[in-house]
Amino acid sequence: MKLLNVSGSPHVHSDESTKKIMWRVNIALVPAFLVSIAYFGINALLVSLISVAACVLFQWLIEKFIMKVPTTICDGSAVVTGLLLSFNVPATCDMMWLVILGALVAIGIGKMSFGGLGKNRFNPALVGRVFLLISFPVQMTTWPTPSGKIFGNFASTDVVTGATPLGLIKEGGAEALPQVWDLLIGHMGGSLGEVSAIAILIGAIYLLCTRVISWHIPVTFIGTAFVMVLILAAADPTWNTTGMCAGEFALNQILMGGIMLGACFMATDMVTSPMAKTGQLVFGFGCGLLTIIIRRWGAYPEGVSFAILLMNAVTPLLNRWFQPKRFAC
Repeated sequence: MKLLNVSGSPHVHSDESTKKIMWRVNIALVPAFLVSIAYFGINALLVSLISVAACVLFQWLIEKFIMKVPTTICDGSAVVTGLLLSFNVPATCDMMWLVILGALVAIGIGKMSFGGLGKNRFNPALVGRVFLLISFPVQMTTWPTPSGKIFGNFASTDVVTGATPLGLIKEGGAEALPQVWDLLIGHMGGSLGEVSAIAILIGAIYLLCTRVISWHIPVTFIGTAFVMVLILAAADPTWNTTGMCAGEFALNQILMGGIMLGACFMATDMVTSPMAKTGQLVFGFGCGLLTIIIRRWGAYPEGVSFAILLMNAVTPLLNRWFQPKRFAC
């Protein structure tokens, strides 16, 4: 009897295709992309274009000259990796060569070294981001401060740098924190794609409506992080130096940094997250728990990337523990 050949995930059992799904993810990233350009100007546009172009080029080169397989750059997955990588770096003009290096690591190590789309164990964009953060911590934590108005610095490549809200809390400078409305619309320092919660939610709603993702991971991720902040802020008042009540502090923690972007666009990666709904709930819980633990006690003010990568490593176990119900059983 012939052995069955099982292709790599994602396994699509409908008229959908991997190409359609990936390009829908790209469409969902457009609102956050436009907001980043509006606030950070030409630098955000250049960083994003270079990141996407580098990811597509490296994937093409590896497939054609190293793996010697048909190219898959038209399926949109390399574009998704490029956009997500650019969303996780500062929009500063000296980041261009770092973005190219990050794209090489993301595609070459995070994706193609495992065999390509559907076989990678870790989210490629986060692999590239964490490599850059550990290798070049100064450049990766030099954050531009957005202008005071939309498109206020579009033509300028010179930006004023400042701390992110999470960095201010870590350093005890909570008196300079932005207001909730600024956090919602993206008027704060940070990586270029994680600043506007509203833009990220618009993209996430689109993905939910088109059934590219389900609610299980985002809701569990964000909900666990919120509850964890409530518990820790009540148990350890030295963390919450903002003067906010525990609920407001928890809301700010959700809107600051990369929780929204990570929960909606990176933790939900169908290749590196569990297949069963119960497994997805556990996955989201682990991501939220680890994120807040790292934020509270870790050396970095942010923990989303590390949390998602750690849970990516656990995904094969979750797939074994929580297997989807068999048909006719």
